[in-house]
Amino acid sequence: MAQQASPSPRGTFLEIAAAVKHQIMGNPEMTALPSVSELMRDRGVSRGVVLRAFEALRKEGVAEPVPGGRWRVVRTGDLVDRRPLAERIADIITDEGLEVGAAFPSASVLAERFGVSRPTVTKALDRLEAAGLLASGGQGRVRTVRTVPTREERS
Repeated sequence: MAQQASPSPRGTFLEIAAAVKHQIMGNPEMTALPSVSELMRDRGVSRGVVLRAFEALRKEGVAEPVPGGRWRVVRTGDLVDRRPLAERIADIITDEGLEVGAAFPSASVLAERFGVSRPTVTKALDRLEAAGLLASGGQGRVRTVRTVPTREERS
C-alpha cells in the first residue's frame, strides 16, 4: 500500500493569500481582512502561516496592517490619510473654521468619524491639549479650541 504524502506546508501561506485576495476581489464592500484567529481556525494552520499570508498581501498592495493587530483592505485608487490621528483631528479646527472658544467634537463623535476606538481618540486629544490647541473642560465637559493653528504649524 502506498503511503500518501501529507501536503507540504511550504506554499500554504500563498494559498491562503490567494484565497483571501479572491475574497477581497469578489466583495467590493470588504474593508477588513478576516482576523488571524478566524483564518487559523478555518484553515487549520498556525499563526505564523497566516501572518506570512498577510505579509504576502501587503507586498502585493492589497492589504495593510492597522493598529490593534488587524489588517485592512487597500483598493486601487483609495486615498488613505496615514498621518497621525492627532494631526488629522487638529485639521478639524481649520477645515471647519472653528474659532477660539468654540466647542470641539466629543471623543465619541471623533471615534465614529475616524473609525477608531474612543480611548485612541482620547490619547490624540490629550496630545492636542498638551500642544495648546485645545482646552480641556474636565470630565463630562466640552473641550474647546484654545488656539487656531497657523498654516506653518499645520505643515
